[in-house]
Amino acid sequence: MAKLSKDRLIFGVFLIIVVALVEIISGKLGFPAWPAFMVMIFFFEAHLDIKKAPHILVGGLFGIVNIILIKMFLGATAASMGLELAMLVYVIVFVYLIVALGEVVSIVFNNYAFMFFLVAAVAAKTPAPNVFVWMGVEVVGGALVIAAILGIMKIMGSLAAKKPS
Repeated sequence: MAKLSKDRLIFGVFLIIVVALVEIISGKLGFPAWPAFMVMIFFFEAHLDIKKAPHILVGGLFGIVNIILIKMFLGATAASMGLELAMLVYVIVFVYLIVALGEVVSIVFNNYAFMFFLVAAVAAKTPAPNVFVWMGVEVVGGALVIAAILGIMKIMGSLAAKKPS
């Protein structure tokens, strides 16, 4: 059985401070926090690899942008194809592009884009959705959350260095 780690407990305290601050600030500004929190989750899933941060941020932004693109596509094709078929065609093309171009333009066409697209599609059904706010929160808030996590890691490194042997 795994033991509790003092370092993980301390890291957790710092992290909940960041989460609380994101929630409070986004609430005061009237912005949803979910795009920044998705960046945080994916950054942890990427094992805090800073090289993955651009893929998360750009892919996430692209995923949210696709909410605008699908609305345009549906507006142009739903009358002739029917709404359900038009949505299916869009999603099939979107997924195909992620698979086909994922190795070539992986910063844009990646799993992060697809997940942000899915969550944004659900969020788009809420009253008064604002895709542009989501994009701003994802890029700015997400980058700040990544910076905060890296800052916590730096603090944790300093604390570890100060420990007596």
